[in-house]
Amino acid sequence: MRTLCSSTLIGEFFIIGFAGLVAMKDPDLSNTLVWTVCGVAMVLSVLLCGMVTRPGGVQLGWALQIALIVSGFWVPVMFFLGACFGALWWASVHFGRKIDVAKARWAAQQEPGAA
Repeated sequence: MRTLCSSTLIGEFFIIGFAGLVAMKDPDLSNTLVWTVCGVAMVLSVLLCGMVTRPGGVQLGWALQIALIVSGFWVPVMFFLGACFGALWWASVHFGRKIDVAKARWAAQQEPGAA
């Protein structure tokens, strides 16, 4: 699960940065505000890569997905991109857990003395 979720989070890191570049063009938003919010979100996405298997890591990932969708109120394309990354996050968690179970089953079969 860690590999799939981390890949999604690194992709989000870049999308958040590009969204910041687009948001800079909005005259109602100051550059300081845009880069403070984007910077925090980018750092969070990188930190979550290491926290995804810890308690609460997946839930924080979901909070980031919701924040990406909500950011669509300032950068409208983020409604679409946030939904896409939300779907990727779901798939990463869902299929990542299945892969972890299959790996554990395979490792148990490889142990000496296993039937």
